[in-house]
Amino acid sequence: MSEALDWRPRTGDIPDKPGVYRFIDASGRVLYVGKAKRLRQRLQNYFAPPATLPERTRRMVTSARDVQWTVVRNEVEALQLEYSLIQELSPPFNVRLKDDKSYPFMAVTLADEAPRVMVTRNRKIRGARYFGPYPKVWAVNEAIDLMIRVFPIRTCNDSNYRRAMLTGKPCFAGQIGKCGGPCSQKVSIGEHRKIVAEFVHFMETYDRSIVEDLERQMREASEQLRFEDAAKLRDRVVALNTVLEKSTVVVADSTDADVFGLADDELAAAVQLFTVRKGRVRGVRGWVLDKELDVEHPVLVQQMLQDVYGELEQVPPRVVVVPELPDDAEALADVLSQIRGAKVELRQAQRGALADLSRSAYANAAESLKQYKLKRTADYVARTDALNDLQQALGLSEAPLRIEAFDISHLQGTGIVGSMVVFEDGLPKRGHYRRFNIAAARDDTDAMHQVLSRRLAYLVEPEADAAITAESGADAAAAKQKSKFAYPPQLLLIDGGQPQVAAAQRAVDESGVSGLAVVGIAKRLEELWLPDDDFPVILPRSSEALFLVQRLRDEAHRFAITAQRKSRRRDIRSQLETVPGLGPTRIAALLRTFGSVAKLRQATIAELCEVPGIGETTAKAIHDALGSPET
Repeated sequence: MSEALDWRPRTGDIPDKPGVYRFIDASGRVLYVGKAKRLRQRLQNYFAPPATLPERTRRMVTSARDVQWTVVRNEVEALQLEYSLIQELSPPFNVRLKDDKSYPFMAVTLADEAPRVMVTRNRKIRGARYFGPYPKVWAVNEAIDLMIRVFPIRTCNDSNYRRAMLTGKPCFAGQIGKCGGPCSQKVSIGEHRKIVAEFVHFMETYDRSIVEDLERQMREASEQLRFEDAAKLRDRVVALNTVLEKSTVVVADSTDADVFGLADDELAAAVQLFTVRKGRVRGVRGWVLDKELDVEHPVLVQQMLQDVYGELEQVPPRVVVVPELPDDAEALADVLSQIRGAKVELRQAQRGALADLSRSAYANAAESLKQYKLKRTADYVARTDALNDLQQALGLSEAPLRIEAFDISHLQGTGIVGSMVVFEDGLPKRGHYRRFNIAAARDDTDAMHQVLSRRLAYLVEPEADAAITAESGADAAAAKQKSKFAYPPQLLLIDGGQPQVAAAQRAVDESGVSGLAVVGIAKRLEELWLPDDDFPVILPRSSEALFLVQRLRDEAHRFAITAQRKSRRRDIRSQLETVPGLGPTRIAALLRTFGSVAKLRQATIAELCEVPGIGETTAKAIHDALGSPET
């Protein structure tokens, strides 16, 4: 590594203090900005042997030509300096907020002579009191429409307000009952400000006593035969109850909290934020973080909070709940406290209502990430770009319209199963998926060679093979399935690096099939290996081809794992069925009680006897059949 990085500073020259470091390329561009509690220790991690570094970290380090650092007094200053540099320099290898949307708020302009309520995305209105953010504009408008039925305050813009006050003619919104300000000629400025105060108080507290007071006034009006007034009060009660019902209490102690959920893969992370105010969920937001380096969850959590409370200018509440506490949680809490102007508690919810909400936020984040990936998959232009990018990156003569991906799964060398998944035009062709049971193999490369050899045998003479299948007594459906297996791919994707690719290429050469390209997918999708190449192909981070390769790898791995588990279940059931006295019901009870084959194999005779319907004799027979350890 020292030969490749002739610019690497000596270990003794790096200060062992808190600070911020910057990797810089030959043109002077800052590639990455990071912070460290101890600069020397953190930077030594980047200068480890190349083989031990994740691919994207290795690519960033080898692209750099210098590293600079700034020493600060403590972790709080490091966090603040890191954030400001990221915002100023936009380093390409830092985690980036992909969602460029700004979220709508409800604002009450308390600094105005006659305050108004409005929908806005501007967080810098002088003297305004904000509520939200809301997920959609229609959600804010719906809340305002309900609230002004109860607290009729001004909604018209400033020009209409001034015109109405000068002419004495109500503004248009006032004429249709949508504005309750002084411009409607129904209340004075002083009376209007009292109603505004009530509006703000209810939005801040969701105090149900206001509803109870209106219900009391409604009953009194009805008893005094003032039915028209009673009807108006009834409508206000209904509107307030609707607002309360749309904002369900989730935390009993009226906590103000932001609850974050985070789901990620190698390329992106989806974030969900539940805004809880006075114990009620007041807003739900979601966005995607673009991952360039292989960063851990604590780093993602830190970047996520910096994006929300820095770039998006949201004021943190008293409690911030995160899926995992970062290493510098105390320093980060101090930074958030400075933004809020009061103490902020940063914590991970373990139990109770906030923990339930945290799990819900994670479930929503996972679904959001899934939908994000599906949306990209469904985009015809994106799929076309992916295939063209892959063709160009691998030097293929044509775009690989049919791609077959292979993976091997086993349990400590037993129950070896190979999987084949098929994508055509960038979409999965599930009817063409296949699995291969391997009786024995020396290692993964041998298993991959066996799988490819068996698969390629169907490409030698597919028509003759299908005819033999039909003549041998197989039904039409089986013949049709076999003919599908004979479709030739343009590209074979192998899960693994150079050894697996070499085994696959050897199987292709032995089969005599021509026109097939072979490429291997390294562990974390960071690199593609071609046969006989000493260096991998690195796909650009923004490439649609990388996203397609990720989907192929994930699908092949999922299908292999599923097939291997089914094989294990069939294997254990077949062994249990040979035990005298065991029928389907008792076998199901055993598997249900122990939860997994591994635990069942490890069970003692005494533990087996605890299963309903299993006696000592039967337990000993099960113990012997599975080769379980001695009690």
